[in-house]
Order: sequence, then C-alpha cells, then structure tokens
Amino acid sequence: MKLLAVRRLLRIQRVVIRYRLDDLLFALPLPWFLRALRFAMPWRWLPRKALELSRGARLRLALQDLGPIFIKFGQLLSTRRDLLPEDIADELMLLQDRVPPFDPQLAIKLIEEQLGATIAQVFSRFDVEPLASASVAQVHAARLKSGEEVVVKVVRPGLKPVIGQDLAWLFLLARWAEHFSADARLLHPVDVVADYEKTIYDELDLLREAANSSQLRRNFEGSDMLYVPQVYWDWCRPKVLVMERIYGIQVTDLATLADQRTDMKLLAERGVEIFFTQVFRDSFFHADMHPGNIFISTVAPWSPKYIAIDCGIVGSLTPEDQDYLARNLFAFFKRDYRRVAQLHIDSGWVPAETKLNEFEAAIRTVCEPIFEKPLKDISFGQVLMRLFQTARRFNMEVQPQLVLLQKTLLNIEGLGRQLYPDLDLWSTAQPFLERWMRERVSPKTLLGNLQSQVEQLPHLANMTRDLLERMSQPHAKDPAPPWQRRNDGWALRLLGGALLAGGATLAASGAAIDTLAAWPAWIMLAAGLYLVVRR
Repeated sequence: MKLLAVRRLLRIQRVVIRYRLDDLLFALPLPWFLRALRFAMPWRWLPRKALELSRGARLRLALQDLGPIFIKFGQLLSTRRDLLPEDIADELMLLQDRVPPFDPQLAIKLIEEQLGATIAQVFSRFDVEPLASASVAQVHAARLKSGEEVVVKVVRPGLKPVIGQDLAWLFLLARWAEHFSADARLLHPVDVVADYEKTIYDELDLLREAANSSQLRRNFEGSDMLYVPQVYWDWCRPKVLVMERIYGIQVTDLATLADQRTDMKLLAERGVEIFFTQVFRDSFFHADMHPGNIFISTVAPWSPKYIAIDCGIVGSLTPEDQDYLARNLFAFFKRDYRRVAQLHIDSGWVPAETKLNEFEAAIRTVCEPIFEKPLKDISFGQVLMRLFQTARRFNMEVQPQLVLLQKTLLNIEGLGRQLYPDLDLWSTAQPFLERWMRERVSPKTLLGNLQSQVEQLPHLANMTRDLLERMSQPHAKDPAPPWQRRNDGWALRLLGGALLAGGATLAASGAAIDTLAAWPAWIMLAAGLYLVVRR
C-alpha cells in the first residue's frame, strides 16, 4: 500500500475518533461480528467525555476537517434528502466550500505551463493575491493585453492523487456498508460515491466549465433577467480558465441590495422564472446555484438582473422527462394523486408492475398534510423531495438528472424565500409551465417537429431499402455450403474419383447386364463424373 494512502487513512482515523463518528456507525443495526469490533478499538476502552454536538454537526465538522474532497462529498450528499435523515441533511447543507488559498507563485507557474507563455506576455496586470479560493481551484484578477478585465481560474496542484486515494477509501467504506447492512443498501452508497466521482473529475476539467458557460450565455443572450460572463477561449486550457470579470452584489448581501432599493419581489420572481426557463425551454440548467455563484447587477435595481458564474456542474432533461415532470407538478397541485402515480409508472421511474392503487394511497398519505397549509407556505422543493421519497418505497430507480434538478430547485426556492419571504413559488411558476405546455402543442412547434422528421426521411429510406434487400436475399451473405468452398475442392474430387471407381466396379460385376438393376451404378458414375469435372 502506498505511503500516501496509509497517511490518509491515519488522518481519517484521527478525525473519526475526535468527532465520535464510530458511535454513529455502531448505532446502526450491524451484524454481531461487526458490533464486536468496538471492543477491539483502544480509544473506546476508556471513558470518554460526552459531546454536546448533534450527530449532523459532528458529521459536518468531520468532513470540514478532512479537507476539500470530503467537503465536496458532503455537499453532494446534502442533495440526497430522499436518502438521508432530515437533521443530517440540514447540517450538511451548511458546509461551506471555503478553503485557504495555495501559494500564488505556484499558481503563476501552473498558469504559464498551461498557456505556454509568461504572465507578462499574456496579461498587462495580474493580481498575485487570489480573489477567491475553493476546494478545486482558486481565482486571480487580471487584465488582458487587449484591455479586458478578466479573472483567471486555476486548478489546485496535486489534486488527482489525493482525490484518487480519498475515492478509494470512500468506495471501500460504501461496499462494506452495502455488504453488511440492509439499511445501508437502501441508501445505495456505492452509487452515491460513483456520482461524486464523476462530478469531482468533471470539475477538474476547466474546458468543460468554459463550454457550459458559453452555452448558458448563448441561451440568455440579450436577456434582462440573467447575465453570464464571456469566456476568452484563446486562453482557456484544461487547468486554466480565463473569463470576463463581473462586478455585482452577492445575492445574500441583503443590506446592500436594500440600500440600492432593489425590487426584492421582482428579484425573487425572476430567479424562479430563470430556473424554469433553463429546465423547460433550454433543458440545460446551472446545477450549482448556491449563493457564492450568484450576484446581482448594480445597474437598474428597479429591474434587477442576476449574474451567474461557475458552470462546472450543469443538468439537462430529455423531452420525455420534461413532459412527465410538468404533468406531475400540475397533477400534484390539483391533488390528482392517481394521475401522479400513473405518470410515474408511464415514465418508467417506477416498475411497470407497481400496483396503481397502492402507489396512489402512499402518495396521498405523505402529501395530503402539505395542503393543509396556505399555498404560499408550501415548499416546492419539499414537494418534489417527498414525491421521490414515496416513489423510492416502490423501487423507483435513481434518476441522476432529477437529483440535480431537486438540488437546484431547493437552492432556488430557499434563496427566493430569503429575498422575499412571501414568495409564492407555485403561483410564479404556474403561468410559465402553462405557457410551455401550450407551446409544445402549438402549430409552430408541431411544424418544427414535422420538419425535423422530414429531414430524417432520406436516412429512413436508405434503411428501408437495405432491409428490403436483405429480406429479398435472406441467404446472400451466408457462408458458402461445404461443397462450394474452394478449400474443399480436392476432397470433393477425391470423393468423385471414389464414386467413379465404385460405379465401374459395380458395373463390371455383372449387375449392369440387367438395365433396371444397374441404376445404382449409373448414379454413382454420374455423381463421380460431376464432382471430378466441376470447378
């Protein structure tokens, strides 16, 4: 085992002991032989002072102590409210992705290696002190030679080996949990770690983030609701991203927003509309919309505009998922639980053999109490989460795109209620969804769908022709029978010679005197002659 892996394991062990995470582990219904391991742990032999922290707080602080990779994992885990107890999910939501910056001179060296040029050749000004620092990268302000104010994002050095070791231990723990605990198997820990692995490695590729930013900027070109900074592709590399520097107010700075007399109601409503526009119009949504990635323009506070950065994580939905999700939301808020159950089955989100009546009753039991509250007090994100929790009892498959959607919706809704506490998210979203549903069946949309289908006709015609040709000559491409294969020619001629000899012998024996009795000899002679002279 590598020294780095051993050192990392010892570090994890110290944190586990400090925050008593072993107590949380042994509180689970484990097999007897695993429960017996507690007596083999020396730190449990002596009395320990009780911690006043809750189990969620202990887990959160432990992840923070373990560093950036575990912080990211905790943030991802906090989005799986359908799998976690509520108190733990609430604590994990408090994880902050703020870590000390690394050596600026090392950052400069990495930037120059990636760009193949010195800092002075590319930038007329470069601020050595970073603007911000996160778990994966840190950001420096600069000015290009052409005069544009930019920010330079550079990936932390030496992350991959640490990520690889941390992921190896996480996968090992997840497999053990699935193997030894039935309750853990319901949480699919290996799948959760696998999702995290994909997310963290995607974030290490800044070209992916640049492409996502460019796509989102194009989707909202000219919009008065959202602005996305420009990417300077000439200076983008896998570990370096150069993009326009933006100036705005962080969305959680409510005092400054109030000082400039921002229309908070409109700001909250526009946040909801931006989210639903990304999900249903574009099927391409920013899936990391925490407050650190959202700013508000200082221009025209009476018509506030959002500014979004850090597009490393995005989500998308298929047209089928979009349609089913919209119909689910409409049916849910009309309390048509049978329709909700049927849509889950039709979409394939739950098995086709699910009993509709039982599924409907389960949804009604969980969701009906929600509607005892005023509509404006209903949490849209909680509604979606409860739907997923109920469906999971009926073996609903994990839908990664819906998990990202739920996470983003919870962020947007929480932010909206913080900006404007009386925000009625459903009333804000309903007109948009109704308009989107109408547009899906409008003549213009149907004509566009028809046009795309017509464009496929040549391809379909070629496929049809090939199919008909194969049907008309079903054995055209079959291997030749043995007697037609050239490699077998010598054997067939040998057989022909044997038949000729046999036929001649039979004829010479006197059987040929009687013409009627000589037919076997004639057949042997004819067959032998054919096999000898054929090509």
